[in-house]
Amino acid sequence: MNIRSVLRTIGFILLFVAASMLLSVGVALIYGDGDASGILIATLVTAVVAITSIYLNRQHRELDVKEGFAIVTFSWILMSVAGMLPYLFTGSIPDLTNAFFESASGFTTTGATILADVESLPHGVLFWRSFTHWIGGMGIVVLSIAILPFLGVGGMQLFKTEAPGPTTDKLTPRIRDTASLLWGIYAGLTLLETLLLMFGGMDWFDAVTHSFATLATGGFSTKNTSIAYFQSPYIEWVVIIFMYLAGINFTLHYNALRGKLNSYWKSSEFRFFSGSMLFVVAIIVIVRLMREDTGFMAVIRESMFSALSVGTATGFANSDFELWPLVTQILLVSLMVMGGMAGSTAGGMKSMRVHVLMQQARLDLYHLIHPHAIYKIRQDNKVIPDDVVHNILVFFFVYILMMTISTVLLAFLDIDPVTGITASIACLSNVGPGLGRVGPLDNYSQLPNAAKWILTFMMIAGRLEFFTVLVLFTRKYWEKS
Repeated sequence: MNIRSVLRTIGFILLFVAASMLLSVGVALIYGDGDASGILIATLVTAVVAITSIYLNRQHRELDVKEGFAIVTFSWILMSVAGMLPYLFTGSIPDLTNAFFESASGFTTTGATILADVESLPHGVLFWRSFTHWIGGMGIVVLSIAILPFLGVGGMQLFKTEAPGPTTDKLTPRIRDTASLLWGIYAGLTLLETLLLMFGGMDWFDAVTHSFATLATGGFSTKNTSIAYFQSPYIEWVVIIFMYLAGINFTLHYNALRGKLNSYWKSSEFRFFSGSMLFVVAIIVIVRLMREDTGFMAVIRESMFSALSVGTATGFANSDFELWPLVTQILLVSLMVMGGMAGSTAGGMKSMRVHVLMQQARLDLYHLIHPHAIYKIRQDNKVIPDDVVHNILVFFFVYILMMTISTVLLAFLDIDPVTGITASIACLSNVGPGLGRVGPLDNYSQLPNAAKWILTFMMIAGRLEFFTVLVLFTRKYWEKS
């Protein structure tokens, strides 16, 4: 593996992080909260490290797959290190563990926070906090490969290891054009939501930061009680719509913009994802109407909001679903595990994998009755190759294994089972809120530091879908090829 190529590429990625911090400096200057100097120092430190890495590693060559894994994994770790500097230098989060946890949660779009009083933070830091969501949502690596080819650094390997989901659709023959199109759609939806939220009464700052968090399916809010603070059904419906759009494969959005609106319904994963959401919402609504004395429209809105919030791994809250009947909480946790569509900014296992697993289970039952029958799993009328099905089965096993290991480690730290299991799922699936001590209106501040480091690792591993990170722990990876 060529270390110089890895360090040089990570240097360019950190340079983008430093440049993005300048926006937060501008916001800090506008509001005059006194945080501009701290964010500026963080910007300069990140820029100096990035430029030094680029300069000292001028001799480089084209990237291979091995280097792609290293770049993606270490870039996310170092992005999180750089991202915590504004918190430390402004004194907003003076503790290193908490600052790194908050930064990693932002870039991985998990939305788990250690902040009990978000509203006390200065505007520049709040903007940076939400902007880390937006950068990480589509992936700063994908952003980088839209530009790095001009600098003589290849990007195809990075796109393969960074793009979310079990498959990666190339919209155009050139990866740079693909990344540009994805970011164009992403930015356009963000702008549209911002305008709609401002129309509903939000000021520009809250509208922008909540749009960042929605399209990235992150969930960081500028308010202690999240979306519930605004007490606006209109705002909640806007957020519901855009959480749903963010949970859909962006390839389908691209096809729709080209006039192929039927591409949504033609996608079997889209039908499965949408159908699963509607089914869970319907059950939750029925159960709540039977057991609660709440208005019909309020129940529908709250149930749909919470289902999409956890199902797309956004993590916003408009109500405390821990107060709902137990069966509804279990359904919401199941949505945390499934997540959104492949090729979206959502977290979780991805609905395509769950759909394939369900078809595989049905196929195995069918073979018990007809052992000589030949039956293939299909998606969009295309046969799923056996090696892809195998990879999905392995992914499911690793997901369960990681969840179990995390829960056991948290149990050693005397964290109760409900909190431990749901916190592990919430961080692996990049959801944010869980149940127990980390419920939708709680935070992770009361957990011990060791638990925060465990869950931070789970956030990064989950964001990169495990194998990109775990492959670095194998001996074969470090052997010379």
